[in-house]
Amino acid sequence: MLHDVRLLALLLLFVASSSQGVDGIWRCCGYGSAQLKYAGAMATFDVYGLPNLEKGKVVGANIWVGDYINSMMRVQAGWEVYPNIYGDSKTHFYVYWTDGKDECTNLKCDGFVPVNFAPITPGDVLETSDGPTNITLKIYKNKEDGDWWLYFGHNINKLIAVGYWPKSLLPNMQVRSSYVSWGGCVMSDNGTISPPMGNGQWPRSDSAASFRNVQLVDTSGRGYDPLGHNLYAFERQTCYQTGVFRFGIQGNMFYYGGPGGCTS
Repeated sequence: MLHDVRLLALLLLFVASSSQGVDGIWRCCGYGSAQLKYAGAMATFDVYGLPNLEKGKVVGANIWVGDYINSMMRVQAGWEVYPNIYGDSKTHFYVYWTDGKDECTNLKCDGFVPVNFAPITPGDVLETSDGPTNITLKIYKNKEDGDWWLYFGHNINKLIAVGYWPKSLLPNMQVRSSYVSWGGCVMSDNGTISPPMGNGQWPRSDSAASFRNVQLVDTSGRGYDPLGHNLYAFERQTCYQTGVFRFGIQGNMFYYGGPGGCTS
């Protein structure tokens, strides 16, 4: 069983960090729930700004929902500071998908379908200048149409649809996904120093970056608690760490992050 846990944690780390086709060193921290069938996931997580982040580096936090049994298909959404893509060091809301071969970020190609009157559009800037803020995201496979829907808000009880990934886009996720995960990621070019993750604090501090309201989601869009024995932490201990998963506190939560400074 221990071998399976370690293998799964490594797999989740690879899945979490192999996004958007960028060559570089990815490092991620968070929790995954795998080896079962899932209709979706949700969480509330902190949003941070890194106004001086240079090109060749990425900082962000995300929810991933995907299939690893038959493919590397997945969808994900969250926030990121990504100068190479956006041409600035502002914090952006983003969505992403891959079918294991092709991939796309935001609305750069066909795939994610935005809906009218959405509260936000993929690629929009998330303002962080007024102090700490957070977003709540929910991704789930709607039982009515079978598509993978994304909801957004700043209040878990008031989420509004942003759009959806059509079920035809992800043939191995026609029924359910086989894993979900929640966490933060950073990327830096080979040989350069890695940036801070979250707000740069270790998860031992209650002021560190956090994920709250961490839940799985059924096909009706209702959240429910993950099972503890199916949760696995992934982290890069020398630069970033994942805190203890706390059931029943702030709707299930964990802290994550670290100061960075790694070169390998």
